[in-house]
Amino acid sequence: MSDKQVNTDVILIGAGIMSATLGALLQELAPEWKIKVFEKLASAGEESSNEWNNAGTGHAALCELNYTPEGSDGSIDITKATTINEQFHKSKQFWSYLIKNNLIRNPEEFIMPLPHMSLVQGQDNVAFLKRRMEALSTSLFFQGMEFSDDPEKLKEWIPLIMEDRKTNEPIAATKIDSGTDVNFGALTRMLFDHLESQNVELNYKHQVLDIKRTYDGLWKVEVMHVESGRISHHTAKFLFIGAGGGSLPLLQKTGIPESKHIGGFPVSGLFLVCNKPEIVERHHAKVYGKAAVGAPPMSVPHLDTRYINNKKSLLFGPFAGFTPKFLKTGSNFDLISSVKPNNMLTMLAAGAKEMKLTKYLIQQVLLSNEKRIEELRQFVPNAKAEDWDIVVAGQRVQVIKDTETGYGTLQFGTEVVSSEDGSVAALLGASPGASTAVHVMLEVLEKCFPEHIDEWEEKIREMVPSYGISLGEEPELFREINEDTSQALGLMKTGSLQEA
Repeated sequence: MSDKQVNTDVILIGAGIMSATLGALLQELAPEWKIKVFEKLASAGEESSNEWNNAGTGHAALCELNYTPEGSDGSIDITKATTINEQFHKSKQFWSYLIKNNLIRNPEEFIMPLPHMSLVQGQDNVAFLKRRMEALSTSLFFQGMEFSDDPEKLKEWIPLIMEDRKTNEPIAATKIDSGTDVNFGALTRMLFDHLESQNVELNYKHQVLDIKRTYDGLWKVEVMHVESGRISHHTAKFLFIGAGGGSLPLLQKTGIPESKHIGGFPVSGLFLVCNKPEIVERHHAKVYGKAAVGAPPMSVPHLDTRYINNKKSLLFGPFAGFTPKFLKTGSNFDLISSVKPNNMLTMLAAGAKEMKLTKYLIQQVLLSNEKRIEELRQFVPNAKAEDWDIVVAGQRVQVIKDTETGYGTLQFGTEVVSSEDGSVAALLGASPGASTAVHVMLEVLEKCFPEHIDEWEEKIREMVPSYGISLGEEPELFREINEDTSQALGLMKTGSLQEA
């Protein structure tokens, strides 16, 4: 294959939810463009997007307390919560468009209605939770949220958690029925099946070895077939790197100035999983608590109902861990090889700043299974070790970069890094990640294809009706869109224990 040949218009690296979403958007906006996908593993959605590697919360800030920080005066800032919730609504709108146009089918295979709850103990935390609900109730996105500190009401909401609970501490929860459980692995595979039917070229078992800029401004990608070892070269006008934890090393290979002074810190995770029907059927919600002091936001403990392969399970965790790998299928040299002269100071500064995080990870790595069950009993007092198994979750690589606050600041979020000319973009970071994929990929389109946005705008609005609109300021439009998406995705029924 000639290196000089312009093989394609777009190359997507990584067959996860981000590449799937961008590919699906581009297929609707520019169906004449040629798209190629390269994935190291044997199928789509096997790393960060996989249902066992992803919490599947449908992050909408309905239950995640870290999205509503408390000020020194006791005030609650809901800015991040409302932003993330609105972004999740964009994802639901696009999925609804795909369903209504028969581009994907059977929404119940990837999204289910499920109450989202926050649970706290202790007088100060209960007071915080009540203020949080009062603050959120001023937003359209959080209508219908209930608060209770009545143990009898909590027994109705979360019987498994309240059973045999012996404490004199105040306890309270909020509950909202508009939450969801999302199987991002199943959705990713649906999207790639759709793309394949539209003649998008999917190349599994193909590992990207190198990325270089050609003299005429194209991107040349060197790819190896992992079984045969055969090397091939492909060029494209636009390159998207959506390889989960593997995105940072690939971004560094591009050499763009924007890739400098960025590092990554890998965090692994474990979940306890219960598949016993008599236990599973007694819990029907995603219940989030508060993170331990010194713990990173992605380690907030939660007890989740999950729907995977038409089977209901309970997951509890995550328990954090450390490995130098950037992917579950990565190399133990990933972390050290990501340290370059241009980001060494950034990484060293982060190491000095994040001693609490380092201590926390060491403690988590040393946890015995017995200790993990003890933590589970904070949620499920009568949990028995023999009823719960361990599942190794996916790797998350937290972004480290220099900010106004100084060198080596650890970022807890999702970030896009793109070149000034918009010819290459990479997705880095973690939560809320998959839940906001549509919003993030629309931002990629705006940044990387500004010359096409005007001609695409009408089609984008057809796919995502709230595009360019602040839904929080349009009550009637919000209700109309919310009802339409809920109907298309089969979310009209309210979650309850009886319906589980």
